Amino acid sequence: MNEKTDPNDICDEEVAEISYSKKIMASYGFGNFMWEFIEGVIVILVFFFYEAEIGLSSTLTALGFIIFALWNGLNDPLLGYLTDRPNRLTRRWGRRFPWMIITFIPWLLCFFLIFTPPNVSPKESPWLLFGWLVLTTCAFDTFFSIWYVSYGSLFPDKFRVRSERLTAAGITVYLGFFGIVLGFLLPPSIISYGQISSYIILALICVVIAIFAMIMLIPGIREDKTMVENFLAKCEEKKEKESIYLSIKQVVKHKNFIAFIIFFLLYQSLTIMMTSSFMYFVRYVIKTEAYVATIIMGMFLIGGIVTLPFWLKYSNKTKDYRKTLIIASSIMICFAIPLTFLTDLTLILITMILFGIGVGGVWIMISPIHADIIDESVTLFEKRREGLYGGFRYFTGRVAMVIQAITFALIHVSTGFIEGAGTQTSFAILGIQLHTGIIPAILMAIGTLIFWKFYDITPDKATKIKQELKKTGL
Repeated sequence: MNEKTDPNDICDEEVAEISYSKKIMASYGFGNFMWEFIEGVIVILVFFFYEAEIGLSSTLTALGFIIFALWNGLNDPLLGYLTDRPNRLTRRWGRRFPWMIITFIPWLLCFFLIFTPPNVSPKESPWLLFGWLVLTTCAFDTFFSIWYVSYGSLFPDKFRVRSERLTAAGITVYLGFFGIVLGFLLPPSIISYGQISSYIILALICVVIAIFAMIMLIPGIREDKTMVENFLAKCEEKKEKESIYLSIKQVVKHKNFIAFIIFFLLYQSLTIMMTSSFMYFVRYVIKTEAYVATIIMGMFLIGGIVTLPFWLKYSNKTKDYRKTLIIASSIMICFAIPLTFLTDLTLILITMILFGIGVGGVWIMISPIHADIIDESVTLFEKRREGLYGGFRYFTGRVAMVIQAITFALIHVSTGFIEGAGTQTSFAILGIQLHTGIIPAILMAIGTLIFWKFYDITPDKATKIKQELKKTGL
């Protein structure tokens, strides 16, 4: 690469390992609480809201989600690349902190607007509603992407020791689970079928909760002065300009990252498809009130929360994050399949508790595995690209929403689902059962097999990576 003197050039860090208190880890974990909470509401409600409540056609609703995800695909890696670079706020406020503060209010406002579409007929003005869906979700995603990429990129940089990462991940996962609980359980408790105003009230409550979480988060996302000064000093040392094309090219050639990101995509597809299905499942399959969805989703969250200490102890003992993830994901697959065939509420609740055991294990491993991959990338390319890697990871979550939207649209159109109706035909009900259980299980199985086959960071290899990482001084 050619030597340049551009002050905006991307640079690397050389940061000493700093230990943080559990109080700081807990503060950092509130970001995961907020992310999971808001994402949970988006995942379980938006498609259902526009299709079943507003009455927008399945095809247009799915198309809106596809455009939303394509937009996300364009901006996530780019935003990750840009937030990796220093700017005039970096020296005083840090590398990630300013981005999270600046984008917080805009993404909350856009979140609220998603649930306040124009009061028009979906038959007479479908394109107006479609445009509102696309505009508000894309605006939400732009601001939220900057926030989340900055937040997620801070983890491997802030917590550099493997044991500290596991502890921080455990605390973060616990708080994230509470975010999921709230995100999944609050909406069915507040909304009423057929009452659009109840969704607006829900959106306002979500905004208030998110503001509280952000206040709690601030101490945990403040960057250590030593970390910032070393980063800027390294920038002064290395005035190298690196194209985004080269950066992306190296990332997509990183075998372990691609194996992980495919797994993450299909894991997200399972969780989004299942949780989005429950509103349909409760209303049309078991024909009961919305609050029952709260109970069903609560069961798998209980299974996950109760077993988190086991997964932490097991992964601490074996140090084998790869094996832990494979075992946990296999449990999820086994107990997702029966949901296609069960209609008895008691059996459904038992199955969801068992399914949640696997969820806890997968959750506890996501951040440590991602951090190991970042460490390996530094040894391979001698660059710290947490933002770019985080951008790709967040993008896969949006692709999973496309998979969910296309699956729902294909099944609903082919089975004769009637948008906005209070009841459905037996064939349409069968389609709902399929996208509740067996289809997401198949996707998860494919992701797990790919991860098992190609991901090779074992405990021994992780130790070698750490040794090589220290030699790089990054």
